[in-house]
Amino acid sequence: MNPTMTQVMPQAVPQALPQAAAPVRRTRPPKRKTRITIYLDDEVLNEFRSLSERSGTGYQTLINAALRTRLAGAGSEGGLL
Repeated sequence: MNPTMTQVMPQAVPQALPQAAAPVRRTRPPKRKTRITIYLDDEVLNEFRSLSERSGTGYQTLINAALRTRLAGAGSEGGLL
């Protein structure tokens, strides 16, 4: 009598797979930035791009940081300009 496959290799017999759980849906983080078009003086943009190369931080990130810093200081000065 020849042994059956289950007797020789019991791990080869497919077992009942557990019921797969439904995938968890991730919610999107709240939108924090908006794409805009803005005209800047060439000298200003070149300075931020140069600073970007020296610091390793993106020039748009640096412009955003400069604007945030200016806005934070505007409250105590009474105006933006």
